[in-house]
Amino acid sequence: MALVPQPVGRRERNKQQKLDRITAAASELFAEYGVDEVTTQQIAEKADVGTGTVFLYAKTKGELLLLVQNANYSDALERGRSDAEHIPDVLDAVMTIIEPIVRCNRTQIDNGRTYLREMVFGNPEEPQHAEALTIVGRTEEAIAAVLSRSERIGQVDAAMLAHVVSAIMFLAMAATINSARSVDEIVEDIKGQVSVLLPQ
Repeated sequence: MALVPQPVGRRERNKQQKLDRITAAASELFAEYGVDEVTTQQIAEKADVGTGTVFLYAKTKGELLLLVQNANYSDALERGRSDAEHIPDVLDAVMTIIEPIVRCNRTQIDNGRTYLREMVFGNPEEPQHAEALTIVGRTEEAIAAVLSRSERIGQVDAAMLAHVVSAIMFLAMAATINSARSVDEIVEDIKGQVSVLLPQ
C-alpha cells in the first residue's frame, strides 16, 4: 500500500516562509553592500522578523552567507552537471561543470571569497557549513563521473583527480592574486591546470 504524503502543517509552512524571507533579505543586502557591511539587524528588518528569529536559522553572519551562497552554488552545480552530460570531450565536460560555479562565486567577489573562507575554516557541525561541504562532495562526484568516461582513468583515480580538480578550482577562486581577474581568465587558468593532470 502506497503512503500518502502528509500535508505540511501551518507551523512548518510559517518556518519555511521565515527562512525564505531571511534568505532573500540576506541575499539582496549582501549583493548590494557586501557581507562585511551588512548587520544582522538590517537583515532582520528587511525580512520582517526579529533578530532572535534570524539567529534561529543562522548563528553567525558567516552562516547567513553560507545559507545564501549554498543555494546559488547548488544551482550552478546542477546547471553545469546537466550541460556536461551532452559534451563528449572529458576536459570540456569538466570545465562545463566548473564554469558556472566560478561565475556564481564571482558575482560579488568579496562575498565569494568570504564564502570559501567560511566553508574551509568554519565549524563543519553547523548546518550551513555541513551543507556547503556536502555540495563540495557533490561537485567532486560530478567531476569524477565525467573523468571516469575516459578509458585511461579508472574510478579510483577519477575520484582522486576530482578532489585535486576541486582544490584547483577553490584556490583559483579564493586567491588574492586573482581578485581582479575576470571569470573567463580564472576559468582558462583552471582549464590549463586541469589539462596537465589528464592522461594524454
